[in-house]
Amino acid sequence: MKKILYPQPNEWAELLKRPVMNMETLRGTVNEVLDRIKAEGDKAVLDYEERFDKVKLESLAVSEAEMMEAEALVPIELKAAILMAQKNIHTFHAAQKFEGKKVETVPGVTCWQKAVAIEKVGLYIPGGTAPLFSTVLMLATPAKIAGCKEIVLCTPPNKEGKVNPAILYAAQVAGVSKIFKAGGVQAIGAMAYGTESVPKVYKIFGPGNQYVMAAKQQVSLHDVAIDMPAGPSEVEVLADETANPAFVAADLLSQAEHGVDSQVVLITTSEKLMKEVEYEVQHQLSRLPRWEIADKALSNSKLILVNDMEEAIAMTNEYAPEHLIIETRDYMELAEKVVNAGSVFLGPLTPESAGDYASGTNHTLPTNGYAQAYSGVSLDSFIRKITFQEITREGILNIGPAIEVMAANEQLDAHKNAVTVRLNTVK
Repeated sequence: MKKILYPQPNEWAELLKRPVMNMETLRGTVNEVLDRIKAEGDKAVLDYEERFDKVKLESLAVSEAEMMEAEALVPIELKAAILMAQKNIHTFHAAQKFEGKKVETVPGVTCWQKAVAIEKVGLYIPGGTAPLFSTVLMLATPAKIAGCKEIVLCTPPNKEGKVNPAILYAAQVAGVSKIFKAGGVQAIGAMAYGTESVPKVYKIFGPGNQYVMAAKQQVSLHDVAIDMPAGPSEVEVLADETANPAFVAADLLSQAEHGVDSQVVLITTSEKLMKEVEYEVQHQLSRLPRWEIADKALSNSKLILVNDMEEAIAMTNEYAPEHLIIETRDYMELAEKVVNAGSVFLGPLTPESAGDYASGTNHTLPTNGYAQAYSGVSLDSFIRKITFQEITREGILNIGPAIEVMAANEQLDAHKNAVTVRLNTVK
C-alpha cells in the first residue's frame, strides 16, 4: 500500500483516482457478442457459454429437479444464515414502501403520485472466483416486495453445467421467477433483447466484471434500463488514534479480496495508527486463502495521513466511496458531515461485511465516485412513480389564466387554446 503524508488539497483529485477501466478496449468484443445474441437468440448464448464458460449446455433454463438437488446440497447452517439475512433485508426494504398522498396545490387542483412496480426485472449474479448468493437476496428481495411480476436471474454455470447450490437456494427463498445458466455479456444480451428461453426485461441489476459492466452500459443506450454505472469495488476507512488497527486492517482486506482491481483507502489523523495498520495488513494477509488477489488489490490502495478530521471529511466527500467505515471517537458526529458515500458503517463493531450479508441494508452500491450522484439499490429501484392530477371547475378558473399567459409567451398557441376552450365553457 502506498503511504501519503499530508497531501495538499490540489493533490487530492490525482491521489484519489481509481484503477483505470478502459471500456473502449472492450467495446468491439462486447458489441460483437450483443449483436449475435440479438440476431440468433438461444443458439448464440449456448455457443458463447461453450466458448467463454467452457460448458456445453443442452438448455439454458434451470430445471425443477436441479432446484431440489441444490436445496439438498446446501448445509443446514448456511440455510439458516441465508434465511436470517433474507429476513433482515426484507424488514429494511419493506420499511421503504412509498405512501403517496393527494396534494391540493390550489383550490380545485389535486395532484398525487402512485408507485408501480417494474413488471419485468433481470438480475445478473456473478459466479466466478466467488459465487455471490448474497447478491441474489439483495436484488430479488426488494423486487419481490415491490411487486415485480417477473424476476429473471442469469448466472454462469460451472464446467459440469451446474449452478452453485447456494445461489439456487437463495433464489428460491427470495422469490425469483426464472433462472438461466448464462454468464458474462451473453447473459446481459439475453435479458436485454430476449431469446427463445430468456424473457426480455425492462431493467437489469447486478455486479460483474468489466465485460459485464461494458455490456450493461451498451444495452442501456437503447434497449433497457440498468441499476447504475459501476466499476471495481472499494472501501474507505476513516479512523483516528482510538481505532483498533487489527479491525481497520481486517476491513481493508475484506474489500481487497473482492478482486485485483478493488481499491482500499485509509484516511487517518494518526501516524501511529497508520504504521500499526500497515503491519496488521501484512500480518493478516498471509493467512488469507485469497491472499494473492488481495495483495494485487493493495497495489491500488493507499494509507493517507491528514492534519485533522475536518480535512479527512473533506477528502472523504471528494472521494465518494462505495463503502465508508468510520472508526473514530466521535463517529456519530462525523457521520452527519458525510454527503457523498454509498453506504456508511459506524463504530468499531460495524464491519462492512455486515452490510454485505445480513444487517439488512443493500450491498449493491455506486462505485467509482458515482456516489456523488447515485444511490445504492433500494425498493425505489424496482418501482416507477406515476403522477396523477384532477382539475375541477374551480381549479381551471384558478390556474387557467396563468397557463394561457405562459403558453402564449412560449408561442405554443394550441397549448393555450386547450385551456381557453375549457374556460369559455365553465365561465
